[in-house]
Order: sequence, then structure tokens, then C-alpha cells
Amino acid sequence: MNGVRVAVLRGGPSAEYDVSLRTGASVLSALEASGMYVRDIVISRTGQWLVDGFVRQPQAALAGIDVAFIALHGAYGEDGSLQRILEAFNIPYTGSQPYSSAIAMNKILTKEHVAPHNVRTAKHMLVRRSGRPDPVDTAYGIAELFGPQYFLKPLRGGSSIDTQVALDVGQLAQALTALLKTHEEVMVEERVIGREATVGILEDFRGERWYKMPVIEIKPAVTTTFFNYQSKYDGSTEEICPGNFTEKERAALYEAALTAHTVLGLRHYSRSDFIVTPEGPVFLEVNTLPGLTSESLFPKAVHAVGSTYTELVQHLVQLAHR
Repeated sequence: MNGVRVAVLRGGPSAEYDVSLRTGASVLSALEASGMYVRDIVISRTGQWLVDGFVRQPQAALAGIDVAFIALHGAYGEDGSLQRILEAFNIPYTGSQPYSSAIAMNKILTKEHVAPHNVRTAKHMLVRRSGRPDPVDTAYGIAELFGPQYFLKPLRGGSSIDTQVALDVGQLAQALTALLKTHEEVMVEERVIGREATVGILEDFRGERWYKMPVIEIKPAVTTTFFNYQSKYDGSTEEICPGNFTEKERAALYEAALTAHTVLGLRHYSRSDFIVTPEGPVFLEVNTLPGLTSESLFPKAVHAVGSTYTELVQHLVQLAHR
């Protein structure tokens, strides 16, 4: 793979810009250390492509490149937009293809795709700003359908940015009022009580078509209501790998994660998030471009099976380049 020329794309016009820069920096370091030719392409918050600090058109930025390693998260990088640009220039890339990426980025579409395949999901409802809903009336209407506690999430987003928890209908109305000012579409989801878990899938690894990474148990600090943006990256969360789950729970988690990966037509790798209840796991969402910073969950699972970060990124390049 030493002769392969890899462009690492990071940044992007999304709320996850800073995390993407860190993911990309880690990938760049690993690929450079392995002897590959690497080009650092930073996509600005306004969508400009930068090479060595100079603005370049995508075609020029990608000139001579064999593989693009997508290190973006969130809108533009994870919703199929960037993938369509790369396909227009016939550049192979890591991660899922445009259609699958777009579906997986939409939390409700994702649930609708996996639910018919015996994957349990939480009750939920979409609220749109364009309908000019009255937040109080909407909150009480939702409370009649499910509750009594809720999570509110931007329909398309990641890293738990702008995710809010509402412990009663009054807080639900307040949270809806706030979120609809900045987001056109918000998903209100029943708050399921249980243990948080995540499962990674890596394709064609160690002789397995879909290699199932160890289940990671996520235990946010007692002062944190849930695994929010800050607790994902500040080191305050205890992440146990492999997690303390029974064999039955692990089997159910593996089955659901693999179902999400295959039913959605994902490619190369993914990471699915769950709440594990006494009745079994509840699927939350799937990440088509899991974070690859030093604090990220997917690399921790890789280390737990005796592999390395460098082996992971090299493997992803190989999957894209074959």
C-alpha cells in the first residue's frame, strides 16, 4: 500500500467540524507513519476546499489521488453529499455510499428501515418548524402518545450536539421551543432507561465478512444526564471494553448492529448505539463514519481485539482501493 496516494478529507460545514479535524489529524499521522503518500485536505466551515492553506476546486485538490479517506462527520461529510462529489471524479473513498449515507443520517428513516427486521426502537415523533407548531400543544400531544421522559435530537446530526433531555412535559415544551429556533426538524424520542452500549462492524477483517467488534459499555459520569457532546471527549466517561453484558445481551446487540449495517446497505465500517434494558437492546442510531480520535470508541474496540489504530486505517484504505 506504500504506493497508494491518499487524500484525508476533514473539517466540513457542520457542527462537528472540530471533531472532524481531530479525527483527520489522527488518520493523517497514522498513514504518514506507515509510509503512505498523504494529502491533507481541509474543508472549511463555508465549504471551501483547502490544500496547504490555499483554496482549491475539488477536482484540483484531488488531482493524482488514488483514495479519499473521509474523516468528516455530520452534514456534508456523512449525508452523501461529499460521496457524490468523489464519485463524480471517480475517486474511491472510505465509508458508505451516497444513498445509504443519506438514509443513515436521518434518524427516523433509519428506524423505519431497521424496525421491520426485529430491531427494537424507541417510540418517537418528528416535529417540523415549517408547520409552525405551538410547542406547548405539541408537547402535550406527544405526552399523550408516549413518555413520561424524552430525548430531543436534531433529525440529522451527530456527537449528541444539541441533544436535550426533558424529564417532564413542561421541559419538553421548553426544549422544543429552543431547538426549533435553530433546527428545521427535531425528533422527539421516548427516553429509555438502561445501560448504554455501542457495537462496531468492520468488513472483511480477520477472515470475516462482517467482523463484530467487542461491545463497549458507556457509563457517563454520575453528574451527567446522558452521553452528551462534552462527555464524549473530555475523558469523564467510563468506557468498558468489553462491556459487562451477558452472553444473551451481547448476542442480541451483535445481531441488531449487523442488521442495521446490512439492511441500510452500509459499507466498510459502522458503529451502532443502543440502550440495553431488561427486555433487551433498544437501537438508537448508526454512525456511518465513526469518530477516529484518540478518545473515540471504534479505535478502543480495535485495541481490545489486539489490533492497532494504524492497522485499522490501513485496512479502511485497502477496502476503498480494492
